[in-house]
Formats: sequence, C-alpha cells, structure tokens
Amino acid sequence: MQTKTGKKLLIALSAIGPGLFLIGYNIGTGSVTTMAKAGAEYGMTLFWALLLSCIFTYILMVAYGQMTLVSGNTALFNIRRSFKAGKILSIYIIAALIIGELLALMGIMGIVSELVQEGIRLLSGSRTLKVDTFWIILVFAILLYFLLWYGRYKVFEKILTVFVIIMALCFLAVFFMVRPSFSAIFEGLVPGIPATSGAFRLVAAMAGTTCSAAVFIMRSTVVAEKGWTIRDLKTEKKDAFASAFMMLFLSGVIMAVAAGTLHIMGLRLDSTVEMISLFEPIGGRAAAFLLIIGITGAGLSTVFPIVLIAPWLISDYTGTPRNIKSPLSRVLIFIGLVFAFGSVLIEHTPPIIMVFSQAFQATILPAVAIPVFILLNRQAVMNTHQPSAGMNIGLVAVIIFSLVTTWFAIAGFF
Repeated sequence: MQTKTGKKLLIALSAIGPGLFLIGYNIGTGSVTTMAKAGAEYGMTLFWALLLSCIFTYILMVAYGQMTLVSGNTALFNIRRSFKAGKILSIYIIAALIIGELLALMGIMGIVSELVQEGIRLLSGSRTLKVDTFWIILVFAILLYFLLWYGRYKVFEKILTVFVIIMALCFLAVFFMVRPSFSAIFEGLVPGIPATSGAFRLVAAMAGTTCSAAVFIMRSTVVAEKGWTIRDLKTEKKDAFASAFMMLFLSGVIMAVAAGTLHIMGLRLDSTVEMISLFEPIGGRAAAFLLIIGITGAGLSTVFPIVLIAPWLISDYTGTPRNIKSPLSRVLIFIGLVFAFGSVLIEHTPPIIMVFSQAFQATILPAVAIPVFILLNRQAVMNTHQPSAGMNIGLVAVIIFSLVTTWFAIAGFF
C-alpha cells in the first residue's frame, strides 16, 4: 500500500514539475525574510498584497505557458519577433532580469552563509567557533557548479522538488512548535497600508518577490523544457495553480508565524539571522535549527534557476536550443556563481541587497505583463486559442497592479 501511495505521489509531483521548479525559484531567502518582516512589523495587515501577488502570478504563469504551448516559441522570441521595438524590449528585459537576479544572488548567498554560521553555533554550542563566509560560499559554489556541469533539467527539477518538500515541512513544523496566537493572526487580516516609513517599499518587495517578472519568462522556458505541447493546455493550467497556491501557502505560513509571535511581542525583524535568534527563545533550539534548514533550502533552491537565467534568456531570445553544457552556457554559469561572493566584497548587509533587488524586480513587471496581454490577443500568435474575456480582465488587472507596485517601489526608495 505504501509503495503504491509513494508511486502516486511521485507521479503527481512529476506532473507539476515546472510548477515545483518555480516554487523553488520563487520562495527564497528574500521571500522568507520579506514575509517574516511584514508579519513582525504589521501583523497580517499586508496579507492582501501577498494574496493579490499570488493570484496575478497564477494569471501570468498561465498566460506565458499557454503562449509558449500554442505558438511553439518561448517568450522573448515571441516578443522580439512580434513587435516593431521587440528587439529593444527583449534586450531591456534580458538586461534588467540578469542585473536583478545577480543582485539577488549576492544577497541569497550572503544570507545562506550567515545561516550556516548560525547552524554551526547551535550544533557546537559555542559562540566563538566561526567559519568565514567566504569558505562557506566557496563550498556551495563548487557543489552547484559540479551539479550544473553534469546535470540536466530533469535532474534540477528533482533537486528542487526535494528542496521544496524540505522547506515546506520545516516551515510547517516551526509553525506548530512556536504556537502563534491564532486570534492575533485572524484579527490582523483587515487589509491596509500602514502610514509608516518603509511600508510602500515592503509592499513592493512582497510583490517583487512573489509576482516576479523573471518567474514568467522562466515559466515559458521550463514549460518548453518539459516537452509539453498544445495538448497539455489543461495540465499547464493545473500546474500553474498548484505552483501559485503553494507560493501563497508557504509565504502565508511564514508571515503568520511572525505575526502570531513577534508582532504581538512588539519585536521587529531586520535580518534573516536575527529571525533565528528571535525565534530560538520562543520555539527552542529545534525550531531555530529547522528554520535554518528551511531557509537554507529555500536559498539554494533559488540559486539553480538564477545561474541558469542568462544562458536560458539568450537561447529564448535567439530561438536556439537550450544546452547548458555548451561552452557559452558554462562560462555564463561560472560568471553567475562568481557574483555569489558579492556579499563578501561589498559593505551592505545581505538583507539590504535582497530588499533592493526585490523592489527592483517590481519595476520590471509592466514590461512583462503588457506584451503578453497584446500577444495573447493576436490571432497570428494564438490562432484559435485566444484568451477569454475573464482572462483578459485578469491580465488588465495584472497590468494595473504592476504599475501600482512600480510606483510603490519608486516611492519607497525616494
């Protein structure tokens, strides 16, 4: 019976492979820190921003997936070929996404290395034992490059599936271990934007880390990598829903844990490592260690797609086959991993880099949302599979949301 159940679970997980890949990409250290910070400072007041972001993420994932399946071409190739200024727009998207993701990579690896340091402290029981962050990042970079050198998409999908399961189990375990106040969680669900400094920037960061422009461009690529065709349109929609729902669930759990504990205690949260030290007295060393495992898994699951983004975007733009074993891809992946050491060389702390990169991602969203709306309504691209009125209304709502969060990002910084 257990074997049959296990096989059914594996079949179900393999059916939503691209969705799991994007969950691993989307839920990273920045997402965890941002959601926990929002919960600690404002309770569940900003849950509306997370909910809207996940709904719009689903809409855009479906849109980009269907455009790829129907047209037979990936996102940037369609954009470059279908607009007069398509080349300029595509190059802008490529440049903006790569810059944003490299900034995120610096923050992620900085946070992961600090978490490993904290894990060593918990295991050893000594505050004096400390491994330099450079060596921690070096070990992870070598391991990741080895996996990327010999791996294929199906291998990455399986690795990210494992990371997502570990991450989900750890966060759920911590939720029950710290026993948050459910009354505080439900009372705080009244939507609003607090009239405090930094609230706009936090909303933009929440939108940027959930409804990320890179996710939708990557969605097109991973759907193509999966080998799906126009016959898999229903499967693609189910996969997108599973992915968006899990993003909402995991992010909501993280926010609720902070809202039901740190918020009612009046504690602020400014960094990921601080999150461990704040939760250790509440849930004990076991909860702190589970948080370290969960957040580290979230961070490492994000690194895979980030270092693949440059070679995949170039293949997407040129319409050439994706081959991560080509000399160009291996050079680009190596350069990407070099940026993992950025947090060692710059003065800003990793969380500051992460918040900036997430807010920066929010400003790219209109350049991704508007073109897909136009392309989906072109018969030359979609043939008889043009979107329904409901889908068009949803896409217009996404465009409005993208413009509002862009303004939030700009207002939050200036």
